[in-house]
Amino acid sequence: MFLIISMTNAGKILIATGAVLIIAGLILCFGGHKMTWIGRLPGDIRIEKENLRFYFPVTTMIILSVVVSLIIWIARKLF
Repeated sequence: MFLIISMTNAGKILIATGAVLIIAGLILCFGGHKMTWIGRLPGDIRIEKENLRFYFPVTTMIILSVVVSLIIWIARKLF
């Protein structure tokens, strides 16, 4: 099944995406120093050696996925 997007809808999608990116950038710019817990939750894999650093934030990505899914679900119910 193919999804056909008109130019008007594509413009709205681009504007919404840009607004989300601007908001995320402002949050990171002004509140980034308060979010040091991101990537350091229990369940996140972190291996540090002399010449190797490996991060795999499993728990952080699960929480982020749940939050984004909830926001999208709420937005679809409202609109």
